[in-house]
Amino acid sequence: MSKLLRNLNVPQGPVDLVLDTDTYNEIDDQFALAYMMRSQDVLRPKAIYAAPFFNENSTGPEDGMQKSYQEIFKILDLLGEELPVYKGSPRYLPDEHTPVRSPAAEDLARRAREYSPEKPLYVVAIGAITNVASALLLEPKMAENTVVVWLGGHALHWGDAKEFNMIQDVAAARVVMGSGVPFVQLPCFGVVSGFTTSRPELEYWLKGKNPLADYLAENTIAAAESYAKGTAWTRPVWDVTAVAWLLNQGDRFMLSRLVPTHLPAYDGHYTLRPDAPLMRYVYHINRDALFTDLFAKLAGPGTK
Repeated sequence: MSKLLRNLNVPQGPVDLVLDTDTYNEIDDQFALAYMMRSQDVLRPKAIYAAPFFNENSTGPEDGMQKSYQEIFKILDLLGEELPVYKGSPRYLPDEHTPVRSPAAEDLARRAREYSPEKPLYVVAIGAITNVASALLLEPKMAENTVVVWLGGHALHWGDAKEFNMIQDVAAARVVMGSGVPFVQLPCFGVVSGFTTSRPELEYWLKGKNPLADYLAENTIAAAESYAKGTAWTRPVWDVTAVAWLLNQGDRFMLSRLVPTHLPAYDGHYTLRPDAPLMRYVYHINRDALFTDLFAKLAGPGTK
């Protein structure tokens, strides 16, 4: 229990991490990936995994994963950075006992063996959590040697858990959240949905700073204008918050508390077992502080 509680705290000092991302799904994974790579004074990225997704931007989970794989390289090129990138699952879990083998799941399972509860590997997941669940099923010891930080589900007070990352692969979410791995949840509606930015902000802080900043600003503005043109829109950039958890020393970016782990059920709601282990639950984002740090890093020197 003491090791679990220790690893549910914000880490102090540099940490090793991997990022699991459905990068082509929308516009915010690109921000999260860039933020991670521009925070290497504290973060030591080891690998990036392409996660599956299925919405209007893909023809199915495998197509979404393949497009995300290519988008990861695009962002790395704009950053002038290199990192191992692995293709993830072409489909969601068939059940809670059967992993879907992929280069990403196999690399994560292998990599987790090199760590320990005293020095864990941090797994930041910002898509359907299929790759992470498959790795846990391939290597159960991963539950001791890693900490999983996931942007998924909605706030406990929201009324349901039918968030995009969650409902794509409920079986995977149940595997991860039920595994006993130290688990940090950043809920979308009701918490992270308040982490939004506007066109004037994007243009002021990012436009003209460097090619990466231009790409992120233009991509976000175009996405928002496609459905909200003529309105006073703001756009969530939620995925950034999962990376920011690892930079949250002194609670500067968000507030959290320990709660019993609420497992998602297949009916779209949360359930609570009597013996549920504790997890870390983020309930408030300090929006201005986090955007200040994000914009400064994205607009700063060091990119192509």
